[in-house]
Amino acid sequence: MVALLLERPRSVGEIVEACGLSQPSTSKHLKVLTEAGLVRVRQDAQRRVYAPDPDPIAELDAWLAPYRTLWNTSLDALGDRLDETASDIPEETARRTDPSWPQTPPVPI
Repeated sequence: MVALLLERPRSVGEIVEACGLSQPSTSKHLKVLTEAGLVRVRQDAQRRVYAPDPDPIAELDAWLAPYRTLWNTSLDALGDRLDETASDIPEETARRTDPSWPQTPPVPI
């Protein structure tokens, strides 16, 4: 639902049609998102139109920023280590673990 709302504000009916959920189920989801502060609702005649509220997402993004730096550094180090160890694997073992290398079926006993 949030992804739909990122495209443009939508009425409940539009969200129901796009998600394939029932109207009551969609309304319950939208109520939770509204109460969490992730979406805003405005009355347009008889329709309620929902749009994302970017402020809480921006706060979450700012909170996650230092962790992203840590994760990226750690994952880069892991990738470097895996690249180093891959060159240490004997060729015969590398062929056996390479999914593109033809595998021979086990010999029945």
